[in-house]
Amino acid sequence: MDDMLRRARMADQRPSQRLALPACVPGLYVQHRGRGFVAHITASEASFSTVRGLTVSVLRAYGAGQATADTAEWLVSELLGNAVRACGDHVPLIVEVYATERSVQVNVHDPAADRLPRRSAVAMDSDNAESGRGLGLLDMLAPGWDVVSSPVGKQIRCRIDAR
Repeated sequence: MDDMLRRARMADQRPSQRLALPACVPGLYVQHRGRGFVAHITASEASFSTVRGLTVSVLRAYGAGQATADTAEWLVSELLGNAVRACGDHVPLIVEVYATERSVQVNVHDPAADRLPRRSAVAMDSDNAESGRGLGLLDMLAPGWDVVSSPVGKQIRCRIDAR
């Protein structure tokens, strides 16, 4: 019985130890997820900026190194930009970022199930290209990333090793 009470008290204390998340506003709804967060957003500069900042602060709070948090932030930024290019402005998106024992997971859901990521012919070392290298960088930073169907449309899932 004492063990049950101790566990209940510990569970009551956990929420107060979590990193504070931003208040919900139109276009931004953020919830805690085990060792991370889930954000339901409408694509905008403000929501993207908030989610990028949360990515770094939440991962750091759960023990990820700065390099891992920075890589996750870049992945979030790239995937959000790709979703807007595929779906248009003000698209509803879901972003999941969380730490596991050995890695960090970044998932972005968008409603365009039929618009899959396509590689461009741009060379990774091109000095003139202004875009087109994102999937190549994704391959380097999150090898094995994939695209799956989701109830919303599609989900792009990336896993990076925690450092």
